[in-house]
Amino acid sequence: MGNGTVHAAQGGQMAAAAHPSKAPPWFGPAFALPPAIAALLFALLLPTVSGGTAHEWTLAWAPELGVELAFRVDGLSLLFALLVTGIGAATMLYAGVYMKEHPRIGRFFLYLTLFMISMLGLVLADDAIALFVFWELTTITSFLLIGFTHDDPTSRRNALQALLVTGGGGLVLLAGLLLLGMEAGTLRLSQMDGAAVQASALGTAMAVLVIIGCFTKSAQFPFHFWLPNAMSAPTPVSAYLHSATMVKAGVYLMARFAPVFGDMAVWVWSLTVAGALTAVIGALWALRQTDLKQMLAWTTVMALGTLTLLLAGSESVSIAAAMTFLVVHALYKATLFLVVGILDHDAGTRDRRQLSGLLKAMPLTAAAAMLAAGSMAGFPPFLGFIGKELTYEGALALTALPWLSAVGLVLASACMVAVAGMIALGPFLGRERRSVAEHPHDPPFGMLIGPILLAAMGLAFGLAPALISGSIVQPAVVAVMGGPAEVKLVLWHGVNVPLMLGLLTFAIGIGLYVFRHRAIAAVDAVVTRLPTTGDAVYDRSLTGLKWLAAAQTAVLQCGRPRVYLAATVAVVAVAVLATLVVGGGLRWPAGNPTPDLLGVAAVVVAAAGTVLVVLTPSRLAAIGGLGMVGTAIAVLFLMHGAVDVATTQFLVETLVVVLLAVAMLRLPPLTRLPPRPRGTAVRDGLIAGAAGLMVTCVLLAVLAEPFDRRVTDFFEAASWPEAYGRNIVNVILVDFRALDTFGEIAVVAVAGLGAYALLRNDRVVPKAPADSLILRTALRGLAALLLVFALFMLLRGHNEPGGGFIAGLIAATAFALVTLGHGVDKARRAVGATPRAVALGGLALALAAGLAGLFSGGAPFEGLWMFLGGDPAAGDKGTPLSTVLLFDIGVFLVVVGSVLAIVFALEEEA
Repeated sequence: MGNGTVHAAQGGQMAAAAHPSKAPPWFGPAFALPPAIAALLFALLLPTVSGGTAHEWTLAWAPELGVELAFRVDGLSLLFALLVTGIGAATMLYAGVYMKEHPRIGRFFLYLTLFMISMLGLVLADDAIALFVFWELTTITSFLLIGFTHDDPTSRRNALQALLVTGGGGLVLLAGLLLLGMEAGTLRLSQMDGAAVQASALGTAMAVLVIIGCFTKSAQFPFHFWLPNAMSAPTPVSAYLHSATMVKAGVYLMARFAPVFGDMAVWVWSLTVAGALTAVIGALWALRQTDLKQMLAWTTVMALGTLTLLLAGSESVSIAAAMTFLVVHALYKATLFLVVGILDHDAGTRDRRQLSGLLKAMPLTAAAAMLAAGSMAGFPPFLGFIGKELTYEGALALTALPWLSAVGLVLASACMVAVAGMIALGPFLGRERRSVAEHPHDPPFGMLIGPILLAAMGLAFGLAPALISGSIVQPAVVAVMGGPAEVKLVLWHGVNVPLMLGLLTFAIGIGLYVFRHRAIAAVDAVVTRLPTTGDAVYDRSLTGLKWLAAAQTAVLQCGRPRVYLAATVAVVAVAVLATLVVGGGLRWPAGNPTPDLLGVAAVVVAAAGTVLVVLTPSRLAAIGGLGMVGTAIAVLFLMHGAVDVATTQFLVETLVVVLLAVAMLRLPPLTRLPPRPRGTAVRDGLIAGAAGLMVTCVLLAVLAEPFDRRVTDFFEAASWPEAYGRNIVNVILVDFRALDTFGEIAVVAVAGLGAYALLRNDRVVPKAPADSLILRTALRGLAALLLVFALFMLLRGHNEPGGGFIAGLIAATAFALVTLGHGVDKARRAVGATPRAVALGGLALALAAGLAGLFSGGAPFEGLWMFLGGDPAAGDKGTPLSTVLLFDIGVFLVVVGSVLAIVFALEEEA
């Protein structure tokens, strides 16, 4: 795995070498400046936040659902924000030099910036839904970054693995957040009552769902395998994502929800067991790596396990240890990743077996590596020493398995001592200088300033821990504990149990380094005897999923529309009927309504049409039967006052006849349907009967409920005063719900143009018009009359039955008849533009009309009005003119263009 990663990186460099263009020298600093300024602004909040003040900013997002775009800066979010922006600025500066010869450097910085914004939004979000949105944005952007070298199959595979594992965990997390919001009565994280949540019957389920989401993101056992594979990303990505940001997102969320779930046994034991296992596995696997980047990846797994283990504690010392180690790890891990990138960039390889004696050639790089490694190993006077002492003290304060957890941390930390020696001493010490590059050297300033500053901070904070104790660590502990806590970081705690465990760690770690070859051989011997690995389980799971998909596709996707329709209808019918039966939804309406003679006649006509469709062997007769059903339904609409809906139904039936007539001209001369086997007929009959029963039961259940007139009363009252229209249906379509209508006409346009693309060949010859003297003679006046009637219906639609959709159907029918009688060429000349131009022009006009309200200071798709010729003294505002008319014209054009696209395609043949 490690060697493969080395080769991938080298392949990316060779690909870059094939494109000698370089990014300008200001590229990195330009992208590093915004996060640096953001880090400075966040640092200015330290005095107020450490004093107990939390800064909040809220924007209503979906107020009806209680969803807000809410951000909150407290001690915990401020700590993560400083890491995200501070290390982000150093990474941007570094990447400007590291990636300067890469042909896709602009795309790289775009992805990295989007990830940074997403991660910052995640740690600042105080609304559960907003947090989830940013959570998934980090998943998507990390997928793009891990698979940045997309011409390498390994990079693509590893990016997909990270996406599936963390994305799947994100969906589980969403379920937990939604349940949590329902039980807590709020989606605001800072307002959730832990006691109420824990007392809920769903408390355990919510905790488990949140734990799974956090574990997948922060690579906890058994989801730990994806993180080392993510090292196929460019080194700046690894330094940023896998030291301070993405992999810490799960840790952040566990810390954020500690006041909510911290007292639950499932929370304590899950974090304790998974954290300890992850820490030990990550440390042991790190020892056996030859690729320095893979080695650091596995030490990140170890660090994440340690943080998870400490967050299982309820004592302030455990949380203080977690927050301190969080800072320790971010500083040394980012430094070491950047150092490994320098070795790869300027010494030619990341393979530790090929690196030695580079101290004189790369003194500044060696200094940064040794400073960071000292903090990683936990040597005094580095901040890592303070962090290590606190982790032991925090582990011993755990409520679950304290001594076993401490022993696990001693073993893991001892491995870190050995790994620190392999990373910091191995490549730089030794008499013989070895590297792949002929002339290894320290990199330019842009690549070196970041690791040196971060490594120096690890030393400075160790010598003067008061710099971060009260201003950074304590506010974070207070936020996690949900109450007051005192934190005091000191370099010397005296002689105590943590110190003894630290000395034991040094002894074991130094011994592992000295006898590293034997230690690695022993670990390899154990690993080779394992029955499987997480990566292998993932591969088998993905293979099984693909097999299942192929098997069910072979059954369901057989290529016959009849089977697709039957399966869809059957599943919906059974699912709805089962829900009605189980949920007690089978109800009968109260009262005995008197049958209406016209209604009964319409039902009889519809039933007769249905029987005709089922029994007739003739295609033409079946089409006629469908027309009977549609017309009868339109009559029922008309009887109940739905004039617009009835008119639309009549026009659709008419247009369907025209389209079917056009289509049948292209079909083979078959007038009778082929006979169906008896079994198929019985099956279809049962499915149709179930569907009919389902619809009947649903309608009866709806009619059994009291009619809620709140929406109706609102539109009746607001239609004229607010939208100056008396046709409520049209007012809703073009004003109150214009955004919905725009989405619908966009679908209509896509469907029409898509059908045109499918039906039309590249080389087409217009078909000859229908040889019908009667049709051509009738069209002389009928087509013009239909177009005038369409214009009339368009202009009256705001106050009387009509509107853009109805007018569009009428006009489309007129042009379709012209196409049938006179051919496509004459119809095209009559339209004056291509159907595509008409449809897209209508869509653009509707969009422009909708955005006019936004640009005028109102809401999107809000109508703008002006009045002509009014008499204010008499209370007459005059004739209203509005952008809703332009919107309705857009609807009209979309319907005409989409229908004609299909008609013209059917009338053209190769």
